[in-house]
Amino acid sequence: MRPPFLARVIGAGPTGSLAALALADAGWSVTLEDPLTASQLCDRQRAYAFTHSSRRLLGRLGLWEAVEPLLVPFHALQLQDRALGRGLIFEGDDLPGASGPGPAMPVGWIGRHHPLLTLLLERLALHPSVSLRLGPPPAVTAASPAPDSWQLVVAADGPGSTTRQGLGIGCWGWTYSQHCLTAEIELRGQGVDQAWELLRPEGPLAVLPLGDGLAQLVWSAPAARCRDLEALSGTAFLDRLAGVLPEALEVDGLRDQPRAFPVALAVARRLSRGNTVLVGESAHRCHPVGGQGLNLCWRDVAVLHRLAARVAAGRLDPARLGPAYGRRRWLDLLLVLIATDLLVRLFSNRQPLLLPLRRLAMALLAAARPLRRLVLGVMTDGPPTLP
Repeated sequence: MRPPFLARVIGAGPTGSLAALALADAGWSVTLEDPLTASQLCDRQRAYAFTHSSRRLLGRLGLWEAVEPLLVPFHALQLQDRALGRGLIFEGDDLPGASGPGPAMPVGWIGRHHPLLTLLLERLALHPSVSLRLGPPPAVTAASPAPDSWQLVVAADGPGSTTRQGLGIGCWGWTYSQHCLTAEIELRGQGVDQAWELLRPEGPLAVLPLGDGLAQLVWSAPAARCRDLEALSGTAFLDRLAGVLPEALEVDGLRDQPRAFPVALAVARRLSRGNTVLVGESAHRCHPVGGQGLNLCWRDVAVLHRLAARVAAGRLDPARLGPAYGRRRWLDLLLVLIATDLLVRLFSNRQPLLLPLRRLAMALLAAARPLRRLVLGVMTDGPPTLP
């Protein structure tokens, strides 16, 4: 029997950890490395939006039944243009293929970072084909594979990827004038169990349900305003937030310290070089509007999983995996990056010449279910990938 192919995954965040599990599922022997310990990796206060593309990938990897209890489903997404005073609702029936009897299909799910990554790391620790090397790197031993023995290296070490930089791969992109502020809040009122995307002149604001009257706030605004909000006392911050939330929602409390961070659009000039491929934020970043970030990263993993299985089955030369991965990812990446950028530029202003276009777009989406299905389908799954 041919020995398994060897893969090295650099970076053990949600994308790197899932990539390691996907490669192991495809029949590879995997080493997952990160300079942080497991507790340091899991100790992050943030939440993610999950679409059906992520659900399907977790299902293929046998993880969905374990992950689903950690997530909070939402069956409606309220989209509002606050400058126009108009809005519409995306529901599960607007998803492609959602017709027919049975319970309503969620539009998506929200989940916290800590329980998700804890589960992934536990599964990795138990997998016989995975070797975990978390924390400061140990001294090289005779049992360690030689650097040139890896058939595949997966760079999942984030937007400042030293792996990508070491390969001499640059990025296209820019930093937005907006920052993004996140916080966990207590809410009550009508609509606390659904997601909200408020398109405001200063930037989009998302309210994502976490269950039990809690929500994750993702507030985009000019950098100086975000820094000012971050510095406010809890009471003053809640007063400011109450002034921008919809009337249906009432904020009752703040569960953690608001944190602001820069927002950027970036895409690597190439997605592979030699035996190394870039996945997740090592390869791309987008504005958080629409909750596309993690799902875009995990669609990288879905393509990598399919290609790695073809290599293990002898149907693809390992040397061709990198170029094939790049060909299959470019369309999805460019579409999401362009769409999120245009959405921010179109709605984060009060330009009177753009208002008729925005009014028309909202009216068409509200009136035409096929158009809502098209938009929600692309947000959920991205465009069709190459065979």
